[in-house]
Amino acid sequence: MKIAIIGTGRMGKALLKAFYRAYPSQILFAGRKAEEAQLITSELSLTIQAVQLQDALQADIIIPALWFKDLQPWVEAHREQLRGKILIDITNPFNATFDDLTTGYGTSAAEELQRLVPETKVVGAFKNTFWVVFDQPEHRGILSDVFLTSDAPDALEKVRQVLEPLPFRLFDAGKLKNNRTIERMTLLSRELSLKTGTYPRVSFHLWGV
Repeated sequence: MKIAIIGTGRMGKALLKAFYRAYPSQILFAGRKAEEAQLITSELSLTIQAVQLQDALQADIIIPALWFKDLQPWVEAHREQLRGKILIDITNPFNATFDDLTTGYGTSAAEELQRLVPETKVVGAFKNTFWVVFDQPEHRGILSDVFLTSDAPDALEKVRQVLEPLPFRLFDAGKLKNNRTIERMTLLSRELSLKTGTYPRVSFHLWGV
């Protein structure tokens, strides 16, 4: 099984490092330009070669680390290559000033993506996990939670199994519609962390479980 991470920004780098530790021979990494992606692998001292985007799209599980506004046209443009695949959606539909979401209360980024590519199985994950948390997902003995959502139970279970070696606590958080809550909680937690001076070390942990 191959896992593709697409995107050379902060979340792309964080995901690449985390997945490389668990699956060093199964990762495909791509960006808009292969040479830029290769610079990232060199910077992180990873012994993998970056690939062209079309090669990355051959993976079984695809994780685009793109802004939601860019991800919408991207999935439409690659609808055929994404057919039958699992797409892990990590996005939050923040507006330009990061003080609200661009989606209404009756939908979420994950649901909008699933509507655009109905023949792809969308699984929401890592929406509540900011990039710096990947380097240290445990804080004072408390693990960061990752909430997994999907309208396809088989895809959610497969992603759960794939994420099992990563140093997070995983929760089956139900259907994609629950991202309406997760994405807005991420927006709120960002605002609160800025007020308390802890940004960007932001994540969730459900007590009592």
